[in-house]
Amino acid sequence: MNPYQAVNFHFSVHFNFEPGATNDVRFQSVSGLDSTLETETIKEGGENHFEHVIPLRRRYGPLVLKRGLITPDQSKLAKWMKAAFDQETIVAWPTVVIHLLGDDHNVLMKWTVNNVWPRSWKIGELNAERGEILIETLELNYNRLIFGDL
Repeated sequence: MNPYQAVNFHFSVHFNFEPGATNDVRFQSVSGLDSTLETETIKEGGENHFEHVIPLRRRYGPLVLKRGLITPDQSKLAKWMKAAFDQETIVAWPTVVIHLLGDDHNVLMKWTVNNVWPRSWKIGELNAERGEILIETLELNYNRLIFGDL
């Protein structure tokens, strides 16, 4: 067992489009791996010292992925996003898996999100005064998050 904390900069994202689709696993950042329980407060008659708070349902995400811009002819993920926003063909992707990797490239932890569909697709600022990589931001909705280690 490693006595050190895991670092957050070595990870991969797998949409499982097809073997060898390496353009679609490389991202600059991933956020939105969060799960929140909605609650309801119930006041009990005659009890003035406290209220009961009960859990209801879970709420997730959204999953936000950032990477250097890749054209749709180079990326199945970009084709999927383009179909959603250009032709309004929204097809949910069944499973996306995010792996946290160790320095030896072995998987330390994984998170699985289910029923993923495009929510927003943003392209970074075009600016002639700066020579930066153009970043695309993919915001994806999902309805289940499974926290898991191996």
